[in-house]
Amino acid sequence: MENQEILEKIKPVFTEALGHENFELNESSSTSDIDGWDSLSHMIIIGEIEKVFNIKFKLFDLMTMHNVGDLIKSIQKNIS
Repeated sequence: MENQEILEKIKPVFTEALGHENFELNESSSTSDIDGWDSLSHMIIIGEIEKVFNIKFKLFDLMTMHNVGDLIKSIQKNIS
């Protein structure tokens, strides 16, 4: 699955978890770039992404995610 395709699938998850659409989601986006993306919303986002892709992230993967690009790489690794 290509990066852009994953990005399109996770955008609604972010919108729902954050309660707004006032952000641009790209591979370099991080918690400091998007209003409302805090530790609680992050766990909601991760949980919903696991449901969307029917995957389960490993703790190491979660600890090494620094931006959306890292999230996408982890999704690709888990679905392949």
